[in-house]
Amino acid sequence: MLTRRIIPCLDVQAGRVVKGTSFVDLKKAGDPVDLASRYYQEGADELVFLDISATPEGRDTMVNVVEMVAEKVFMPLTVGGGIRNTADIRRMLGAGADKVSVNSAAVKCPDLISQGADRFGSQCIVIAIDARRRTSGTGWEVFVNSGQEPTGLDVLEWAVKAAELGAGEVLLTSMDADGHRTGYDIELTRAVSESVNVPVVASGGAGSPEDLFMALQEGKADAVLAASIFHYNQFSISDVKAFLVQKGIPVRL
Repeated sequence: MLTRRIIPCLDVQAGRVVKGTSFVDLKKAGDPVDLASRYYQEGADELVFLDISATPEGRDTMVNVVEMVAEKVFMPLTVGGGIRNTADIRRMLGAGADKVSVNSAAVKCPDLISQGADRFGSQCIVIAIDARRRTSGTGWEVFVNSGQEPTGLDVLEWAVKAAELGAGEVLLTSMDADGHRTGYDIELTRAVSESVNVPVVASGGAGSPEDLFMALQEGKADAVLAASIFHYNQFSISDVKAFLVQKGIPVRL
């Protein structure tokens, strides 16, 4: 049985890790290099680094910060934010990333996914999807530009298309649940997991080890991403892994 992955996330703005609620009310949470080092020591399976202000500000990802993080940790590193073309992907991989997360640019130009997969391999291309439940209650809509811009795209349809174009993984964030620490959107996670044939990373809403268990068990996610519960020392990664083992979830210890 494949082990499930526990992935801390560093949302970085102006060189500092921040965390908000539903993508707003951002508060500083620490230094990205220090937090990355701590999570590596605690046994994180991977790390996600998102420069959340790069796209809204129309600039490149902070390469120097990525390089400093990559020098300190020896685990798979996914980098996103401000990735607009294959040159950006190449630059991030050269800075030490193992995978590159694309979101806004891929919605505007889906060929970016296939171009990236063709040049660097599908295993390097992660499609990040920021999802918000429609006010009608039927399904979810894709948002871009750090959650500021609705697209009209249906989340399930976009996830399927992105996987067909060559994305090797889906990083799925519930904007409704993000930062609230009341649990992942299990319905959303399960719907996407059952729609695509690539791994799905559940993100948004973790408040306890039980929430991560539910995303893996009921949401059928292949991995779980969390920020607040780790940044503020509510739980350690080892705490979460020990809990999951007790619940019968295979993890790397």
